[in-house]
Amino acid sequence: MANESDFFKTILNGLYDGVYFVDTDRRITFWNRGAERITGFKADQVMGQHCSDNMLMHVDGAGKQLCLEGCPLSASIADGSLHEAQVFVHHAGGYRLPVMVRTSPIYDETGNITGAVETFSDNSQMMEAMQKVDELSDAAMKDPLTQLGNRRFLETMIDLRLMESRITKPANGFMFVDIDHFKHVNDTYGHETGDLVLKMVADTLRLNLRPSDSVIRWGGEEFIVIIQSVTQEVLVELTNRLRMLVQQSQLNHGPHHIKVTISGGATLIKDDDTLEALVERADALMYQSKTGGRNRITFS
Repeated sequence: MANESDFFKTILNGLYDGVYFVDTDRRITFWNRGAERITGFKADQVMGQHCSDNMLMHVDGAGKQLCLEGCPLSASIADGSLHEAQVFVHHAGGYRLPVMVRTSPIYDETGNITGAVETFSDNSQMMEAMQKVDELSDAAMKDPLTQLGNRRFLETMIDLRLMESRITKPANGFMFVDIDHFKHVNDTYGHETGDLVLKMVADTLRLNLRPSDSVIRWGGEEFIVIIQSVTQEVLVELTNRLRMLVQQSQLNHGPHHIKVTISGGATLIKDDDTLEALVERADALMYQSKTGGRNRITFS
């Protein structure tokens, strides 16, 4: 029986997707190499842990913590059914990662439920977004710390979006973002940790955009997001989701769990806009978010 168990574990470890088992208390009893690759957490870090013990911390698109309410694994254990959900998992790097999860119950020889299995895979939109960043092969177009596009890349993207606006008339969105109280992070934890926080925020923004959208590091702790073909309502929804996902991200730094928020200003791009006009308008809106209490997006 042990040999048979080892055989199946070998097969599961060869899968590209993440796979893990939990018992009826939702304690992790198996964690495959695919789960290690996708989440950044090694098996010895999670084995024996409760699935909500400050590790994966699944949240849905509204920011609800599914490990506390609405957990697909709990549902499979409770009703013996298959469940599927699009969730945002906490990566070991601190950022939020979109994944598709599928859960099903595990039965013993007598038909009793003894736990559940979850499989999860990279969201295809995330993979396309990552590929798009990789295609910025010219190093002069990348920010070396975050690997996002830089100002030169932004100028190219804005020229394209303005040309689209004048010819085909799609509505495109523009958001200016600043990390709240970032100086406090640097002063408290040092600039090296501050750089990790910058990368955490950059990855959360980048990985949760649509493939057609772009995020650029403007400088320091400031970012610009270009959102293609949106209505005002969709712009509000997408940018607030990004804000929520940054708020739900955290960087584990020794005994500390570093969390930050962002303030932003978002506007639709006009036919007669220039990059300078867009930055000025969105920056003024972002300042309203700062003076209004931070951790919010203000819209024109």
